[in-house]
Amino acid sequence: MSSSRPNDSLAVLILGPTGSGKTALSLALAERFSGEIVSCDSVAVYRGMDLGTAKPTAGERARIPHHLIDVADPNEPFTAGDYSRRARVALSEIATRQRIPIVTGGTGLYLRALTEGLFAGPSRQEELRQRLRRSAGRRGTAWLHRLLRRLDPKTAERIHANDEPKLIRAIEVCIASRQPMSQVLARDPLVGFRLLRIGLNPPRALLYERLNLRCARMFADGLVQETRALLACYGPIKALDSLGYRQAVSVLIKGVSEKVAIAEAQQGHRNYAKRQLTWFRREPDVHWLERFGDDFQTERAAFQLVQAHR
Repeated sequence: MSSSRPNDSLAVLILGPTGSGKTALSLALAERFSGEIVSCDSVAVYRGMDLGTAKPTAGERARIPHHLIDVADPNEPFTAGDYSRRARVALSEIATRQRIPIVTGGTGLYLRALTEGLFAGPSRQEELRQRLRRSAGRRGTAWLHRLLRRLDPKTAERIHANDEPKLIRAIEVCIASRQPMSQVLARDPLVGFRLLRIGLNPPRALLYERLNLRCARMFADGLVQETRALLACYGPIKALDSLGYRQAVSVLIKGVSEKVAIAEAQQGHRNYAKRQLTWFRREPDVHWLERFGDDFQTERAAFQLVQAHR
């Protein structure tokens, strides 16, 4: 960050789409440079949600200290603000131990909350939200996007035209605050750290192939059974609407065949990877590496980057 001072502690941020090898690279960096890993995944925070999140294995977590994994029950709300507060504490404690925090994961909003802070927008306006949802139902989400473009062109550029929840929230903020959302952002940026961002962008076709195999393996390893246990314990909670679990729920509740569920999960993960890359492309000063995180050349390039920034 531009406000960082030379004596600030180094923190490494590993960005990239799901399946790109962020975990493998984070482990290699942590072992080479006496680091500790801070997960940045909005579902890995939940206990018992293991297969669908591709959490680091017990063996990997025994090799290197991990933080912000299994810190909440699946029925507990856990927001980007919660993540930011707890992750900042973890970073400070790691730095105090003279070790390097390595933030790893694909939840872009959580990463931005950690590095930039969140804005204190107006409270929810439920009546306004209902009106906007009804209008979107009649006219489509493109109408919401056009409305936001008139109210706040800058924010409209950052939100996809089909992302109804974010469009409604942005319009709500503009109307309730009587000014563009881009002007009411009150950030609380992370201080005390020099941020080294390393991005993974492996060849798209190979990434999709890995994602297809990983989704199939999740189901083969027992994702439906894990989801059944979560449903029995907590009921149809919001956390089960995440990728993989959503499709497993459809097997258990709607009678969808496992073959169809796997295909839908594979497509969902491919789409998610595209959205993640679009999000992370907006991150500043990213050193992009065009291979998977478990590739030797990627590992060597990342080692050189960290060494140069220590």
